[in-house]
Amino acid sequence: MVRRARQGVRLALFDLDGTLLPTDSDHAFGEFLVRIGWADEASHRRGNDRFYADYLAGTLDMAAYVDFATAPWRGRGEAELAAATERFLAEVARPALHPAALELVQRHRDAGDLLAIVTATNEFVTRPIARLFGIDELIATELERDGAGRITGAIRGVPAFQAGKIARVEAWLAARGLAWDDVERSSFYSDSPNDLPLLERVSHPVATNPVPRLAEIAAARGWPVLRLFDQA
Repeated sequence: MVRRARQGVRLALFDLDGTLLPTDSDHAFGEFLVRIGWADEASHRRGNDRFYADYLAGTLDMAAYVDFATAPWRGRGEAELAAATERFLAEVARPALHPAALELVQRHRDAGDLLAIVTATNEFVTRPIARLFGIDELIATELERDGAGRITGAIRGVPAFQAGKIARVEAWLAARGLAWDDVERSSFYSDSPNDLPLLERVSHPVATNPVPRLAEIAAARGWPVLRLFDQA
């Protein structure tokens, strides 16, 4: 039997940090933890900066980073975490929202596209930010929890990083009864060469606020380049 594609399924996938946000939410959350006194300024900032440099270089050890990044808060109570999250949103995330990024998301929403943020940053940091963009579907690095529901510092399943983003998107599609063959058009917006696997997988890759290496790759391959944060 020949499988027929489901016409009309259109995906709009967005990286978050550096793409929809002009900052890195994971690194910014680490700086926020220092500011509110949950992490030692010298040692945490040094580690945070080192892991971020590894990310930019494409050599990040995700397991080690998640253990490091969650250590200052994973033993805290729910009410304390909720209060800190609201403060982070108010002081860091909301001020970083850019009209051009919000408008890009809205254009795809108005077109009837299926929207998702696909980010290497963990779910705890990014789910509230995804809601700021009005995006319900979040494909992020998931955190392991023990039998009591406490964060352990480990990753659950495949991290949404590099080629892992393809695996996670495919699992997300499968949960909706879909596969790539069912998708009429797929767009992915990203600033980072870490996202080359998914950029190469979609039908319409868009280098968005690209770092120099991705800008070079986009120019060589004829991919469109979008610079959201250069807009007034």
